[in-house]
Amino acid sequence: MRKCRLSDLSDNPDGKHLFRNLMPGSYLSAGGLAFERPGSRSHTNDGPDGTDRHVHSDCEAFLILQGRGTLELDEAFIPIVAGDVIVVEPGEDHHLIASEDDPPVVLWCHAGPQRHPRQFDAR
Repeated sequence: MRKCRLSDLSDNPDGKHLFRNLMPGSYLSAGGLAFERPGSRSHTNDGPDGTDRHVHSDCEAFLILQGRGTLELDEAFIPIVAGDVIVVEPGEDHHLIASEDDPPVVLWCHAGPQRHPRQFDAR
């Protein structure tokens, strides 16, 4: 896992994706915006074998846009607040635990060699 602040990201004059220096992949290929419920824990009991384990074969980036909580990462607990950028490495078990009084709004994404299917090939 790597953690930095949004202000630590380099400028983007070439128009490539914002997380290009943090995770491999030429294009953002999947993602979304999550509005977490107070006190919720993401991906509980949704592993392929019915366990809590939630892992990916690629990197996943999270930008905390609002609020705060805790990132549970391989049984360690890391505080997160608005402005944090988290990159979870392949194989790391991860869950977001939302604060009771200020739950986070999170932008999450994966990057890969291809554009998202809804995008056109710009070449």
